[in-house]
Amino acid sequence: MKTLGPRGAKWLKTLHLLAVCCWIGGAVSLLVLHGGREALDGGALHGVNHSMHRVDMAVVVVPGAFGCLVTGFLYSLFTNWGFFRHGWLVFKWAATVGAILFGTFFLGPWETRMLELSRNLGLAALENADYLRSARLNLGFGIAQVALLAVMVWLSVFKPWGRKKGSGHA
Repeated sequence: MKTLGPRGAKWLKTLHLLAVCCWIGGAVSLLVLHGGREALDGGALHGVNHSMHRVDMAVVVVPGAFGCLVTGFLYSLFTNWGFFRHGWLVFKWAATVGAILFGTFFLGPWETRMLELSRNLGLAALENADYLRSARLNLGFGIAQVALLAVMVWLSVFKPWGRKKGSGHA
């Protein structure tokens, strides 16, 4: 397999880091927006939930997550790091795919439910058990997701768990 030269690898790493910034920055922004549920009227509550939905789905988080997946794939494919040579890299692959799937099937639907309920119920959504459950789960697991992303950054910097046996050259 042909590998990228040093300049190409730096460009790819730059794109990967920009995607990481989007994913983590967007996820932290969603946590901050959760505090906006102290709205004074239904329109403001819906506005906060709509903002969360836009930051998540269309503008920052989802593009950042998929950017990490694609650039990580290309980085593994076209550099000497490979996919499975290092334990920390295997963990990052599993965590990335797991985080994207969890966001797709749980975090996103909880957020969408909050948006729908605030649109339909206005400020009364803050007294609705379904809204409160979705908000609580979205916030709690959103914090866990940000923590996981921070661990992945740490792994990228410190690269623990050396090379796996029988993995060839780095």
